[in-house]
Amino acid sequence: MLFSPTSIPEVIEITPKISKDSRGEFLEVYRSAEFAEAGINLEFVQDNHAGSYQGVLRGLHYQIQQAQGKLVRVISGEIYDVAVDLRKTSSTFGLAVGLKLSDQKKNQLWIPPGFAHGYYVMSDWVEVSYKVTEYYAPEHERTLFWNDPQLRINWPLISKNHPLLSEKDLQGCLLCEAETYE
Repeated sequence: MLFSPTSIPEVIEITPKISKDSRGEFLEVYRSAEFAEAGINLEFVQDNHAGSYQGVLRGLHYQIQQAQGKLVRVISGEIYDVAVDLRKTSSTFGLAVGLKLSDQKKNQLWIPPGFAHGYYVMSDWVEVSYKVTEYYAPEHERTLFWNDPQLRINWPLISKNHPLLSEKDLQGCLLCEAETYE
């Protein structure tokens, strides 16, 4: 696997080595020793799976307590995946990084604890799978507005229409009002 830091070095794109032959293909998506060697040495405690239609935007979510690290990959389709640094003491506090994850490229994104996370569905349908380092705790979940101008996220919206958001995501807040990590 190739571990490539993004513009926020702790957020890492992981590209697998794909073996192909006449039968199809094979790849490893997780090997604890390789991840530990790349500095990702946390235990995953829960696997999640979501399916969504084109134009859906999920996020930007984080847990203010029980902060989750996330290892995100696309099973089928394509998303634009975004991480926002919410660690006040970080030199990249308030910055966002985004990249496309797809079933074609089979890349993954590691988002460490201390970040908000969200994604926008670019394909007709997507299946997203992600591992997390802490259990889901709805009482600690918070949401940033997807379109907070301070974040400067260039979402690749399919049309000029706003993305489809959940009621929870419509109730988010701006970064300047958000609870953040010390």
